[in-house]
Amino acid sequence: MKVSCALFWVLLLLLTQTQTILCVFAAAQSFHLNDKGLNENGASRDLEKDPEHTHEVHCSRERSRTAWNIIDKYLMPFVERERYVIPKSCRLHPENDIFRDHEEHKVKVDVNEWQCGYCKKGFLSEEFIDKHLETRHFNLLNISSSKCLADLCGALHCDHVLNSKASRSKCNPAAAVRNRHLCEVKIFPTVLFLESDSHCFTACELMCRV
Repeated sequence: MKVSCALFWVLLLLLTQTQTILCVFAAAQSFHLNDKGLNENGASRDLEKDPEHTHEVHCSRERSRTAWNIIDKYLMPFVERERYVIPKSCRLHPENDIFRDHEEHKVKVDVNEWQCGYCKKGFLSEEFIDKHLETRHFNLLNISSSKCLADLCGALHCDHVLNSKASRSKCNPAAAVRNRHLCEVKIFPTVLFLESDSHCFTACELMCRV
């Protein structure tokens, strides 16, 4: 079922619960169909390349990735379930993300192991494979028709997501102990009184370790 781009913006902002109802409809109007409202402050640069730096695109890969993750997490499951079709003219369409092909060719093998889907070269972190893609596979970016998904971050509240991710990465010892206690009490309420049961304690250690 084909639906206007404005409706997808309404759905996305409602699903992410980052706007009030009034703000949602105001945003939907500004992004209506051809997304003219996204062109403020020179944000829709259409990925102009600096003539002096042929391998430079004025678009943040990290923020584009965050924007896509928000779209993929909140909007796409609903779209797929209802069998809607996002028009290609809509900025939320996957093909309008300049980095989409690069991102789809990044393989996370393990916690500290990434592999390039193009040349199979291995890397120790996502940062390194991003740099590799920028330098070795820049020619595979679709800069002719795609746009910078990071330009949508204002509407998608990417900064909130990035800040939340940064805060979660810092371990709070007190919170860890509290969460472990809650896990033990909720999942294994009798463990506290059956210290002689080694099997039960083993299960508790595996499931509630911090």
